Amino acid sequence: MHKTHSLALRHRPPLVLGQRPLVMGILNVTPDSFSDGGRHNHVEAALAHAHIMLDQGADVLDIGGESTRPGAEPVGAQEELDRVMPVIDAIRAAGIAVPISIDTMKPLIADQALQAGADIVNDVNGLQGSPEMAAIAAFHDAPIIAMHWDRAWTAATDPIPAMIRFFTETLAIANRHGIASSQIVLDPGFGFTKTLNQNYSILRQLPDLTRNFPDQGLLIGTSRKSMIGRLLGNEASQRLPGTLATTVQAYERGGHIFRVHDVAENRDALRVAQATLYGPPQSED
Repeated sequence: MHKTHSLALRHRPPLVLGQRPLVMGILNVTPDSFSDGGRHNHVEAALAHAHIMLDQGADVLDIGGESTRPGAEPVGAQEELDRVMPVIDAIRAAGIAVPISIDTMKPLIADQALQAGADIVNDVNGLQGSPEMAAIAAFHDAPIIAMHWDRAWTAATDPIPAMIRFFTETLAIANRHGIASSQIVLDPGFGFTKTLNQNYSILRQLPDLTRNFPDQGLLIGTSRKSMIGRLLGNEASQRLPGTLATTVQAYERGGHIFRVHDVAENRDALRVAQATLYGPPQSED
């Protein structure tokens, strides 16, 4: 049910996407992210939280220095560098070798982060924002997480056909820069300009995406998002149960990587889902 993909990392062993779901721990070094803004925007706090997430089973750390929540103020390049670079430096100086993705819209930030020890570019614009982003990733031989974010999206948009068109263009951009299609991971961009109905329609129809893009891995980012809060009428801090439901359903529908705030809980839910689909590991019988 899960096709196996291998992301080549320049300085680390390949990241294998397949039956075993991977957990990406969110490390926001911002004062204004919607769920955990201000908690980890100092180097010591960020490093401590990185250690916690790794102890809980994170396979990847995703570091971001600019909030993309609705209404967030844009962050200048120097300020974003000042937020993320010391954290990447501290993580690598601590001997932590886990893959790091840099969550940024700016090619300059991606370039500096990759030089400092990050491995993956996480671009919320799906390579369709800054034209230099693909060139930077290609120069560093870095895989790309390409998220869907179409500002022209409306409540009348038919989600899956529109996303197929968007990601087809993303892959064409990557190809023009010599990036292998297998180095691209697709992210449906839950919550970004999408209505509540559209979000759940996309979740339900994830197999349509995997069928149309069989050579790409699939990243799911629903953790604590408004699609859960609006449905259940709760705040971000209360959305873990809803998040776990989306995580399991997305895994069953082909998801490979799960970008989450709550690493341990999502890891456990995914282990149970994996055992249900494929059977428990033999050593645990």
